[in-house]
Amino acid sequence: MVKAIHTEQAPAALGPYSQAIEAGDFLYVSGQIGIDPVSGNVVNGIEGQTKQVLENIKAILQEAGTDFSKAVKFTIYLKSMTDFATINEIYGSYLTEPYPARATIEVSKLPKDVLVEMDVIVYTKA
Repeated sequence: MVKAIHTEQAPAALGPYSQAIEAGDFLYVSGQIGIDPVSGNVVNGIEGQTKQVLENIKAILQEAGTDFSKAVKFTIYLKSMTDFATINEIYGSYLTEPYPARATIEVSKLPKDVLVEMDVIVYTKA
């Protein structure tokens, strides 16, 4: 069974996709960027955007009845790998061991010209 997850506590999808999809024992959270769900604006700076991305993901996970402790795989897309240490520190503050698997990729452009985007896969039945 496939179930779409949606919360007003995270930004609405910018296109024809769901904030997250629960499929079997897994939750697939779509890429989140640093948009404040209240104002609809992109927050400023790499630190602000990274925190907002993680808060948006947290809200989606809460709506699905789960949390970061069940995350098994993150993908982080960066506009500049020079921001890696900053993002890594903030990202790490949201997680506990055992940490999920992760890939971090530098890309040439992200939606709304943001500096960071993240998606996550969560195992919901552990």
